[in-house]
Amino acid sequence: MYYSDDCTGTSEFTSYVGDIQSRLIDHRPVIQGEIRYFVREFEEKRGFRESRLLDNLNKMVVETNEQMLPKCSEHMHQHLFEALTRLEAANHMSQRIQQRALEAQQSTQLQVAIDRRKEDWDEFLKEQQRLKEEVDEEHAKAVGRLSVMYSEMKKDLAKFSRF
Repeated sequence: MYYSDDCTGTSEFTSYVGDIQSRLIDHRPVIQGEIRYFVREFEEKRGFRESRLLDNLNKMVVETNEQMLPKCSEHMHQHLFEALTRLEAANHMSQRIQQRALEAQQSTQLQVAIDRRKEDWDEFLKEQQRLKEEVDEEHAKAVGRLSVMYSEMKKDLAKFSRF
């Protein structure tokens, strides 16, 4: 059969050899089948895994929204109110401290001003005393000059009244 000169036999042989050759050399159909199997398995397993992960995440989100969020919100409001109250108290205290410091500073400045006015007044009184003494001295000199002048005039008048 292999050596027959029949045309149909040769083509059959060629086809048979072609099949063997394509199976031995061309692995594409087998590989494609394996690839399809692998992808199918991978997608199914991965799909289940992702589905489980998404379900777990969904449960966590629902639990958080229903249980944790209200608790956290209530806790936050409570502690924010306490913090605000404490902050207002601290602010009030700091304002009182600033007011006392300002009053003390003004009191100190007032005391300094009072002391300065006392010193100025003492200087003024000393200056007035010195001026009074100068005026008294000048007055005494003027009185002395006038006394001398009147006594000379009295003498001169006495000289003229004898005539």
